[in-house]
Amino acid sequence: MSEKAPARRVFMMKFAGATGALAVGVSAKGADAPAAAPAAGATVAPTEEAAGYQSFGPDEIAFVETMVNVMCPADALTPNGVDCGLATYMDRQLAGAFGRGDRLYRQGPVRKGKPQHGYQLPLTPEQFFKAGVGAADAACRQRFAKGFDELEPGQADGFLQEIAAGKVDGGRVPLGQWFNELVYPLFTQACFADPIYGGNHGKVFWKLIGYPGLPATNSHNMVDFRGKPVPAAANPKSIQDFS
Repeated sequence: MSEKAPARRVFMMKFAGATGALAVGVSAKGADAPAAAPAAGATVAPTEEAAGYQSFGPDEIAFVETMVNVMCPADALTPNGVDCGLATYMDRQLAGAFGRGDRLYRQGPVRKGKPQHGYQLPLTPEQFFKAGVGAADAACRQRFAKGFDELEPGQADGFLQEIAAGKVDGGRVPLGQWFNELVYPLFTQACFADPIYGGNHGKVFWKLIGYPGLPATNSHNMVDFRGKPVPAAANPKSIQDFS
């Protein structure tokens, strides 16, 4: 996540065997639910462009926009996270059925579970996300005497890495679980989702890994184009292109 060692590039290489080569099939819907909870469908943005946040409040916007810009800094290959639509995708998911926990069983009693039991909190994903933002920003202010959005990029990157490693005390909010099981899965989905869901503006990440978009026949492409450029990937097609 830092500028010196951009983990985003390492992350991308998990999806691409080589530059311009297709190495994995990405859902055309891009609406798989985060590991923190089962899938509940996606909230569809009207166009690729952000139409205003539907879930995040002002303080949450400042935190999330800073976070996605740290995790996806602008460089020669992509714009920053906000301009790629990553915050918009997160907001749309949390504002919709997934964020409301429509497919979660939430009747009590709620007992502390083991990691293999999956999501065990009484909160909806939207509530958990917002609680984590508040707890992380409070911990940041206690340590640095400033909000997360006021940190230098290197400081912010290091703080996020400590959260992911479970080294930041969030009080009653398990910040390690919050980041690893909710925030980071939403971030990766935002990168590779169909742009109609708010992220991946301009299909920038599809182009980065050589994914042709909706026309992909993944079972065949995985064999025919492993380690090779996909001809259609230069101009990938989204849901909106066929509507």
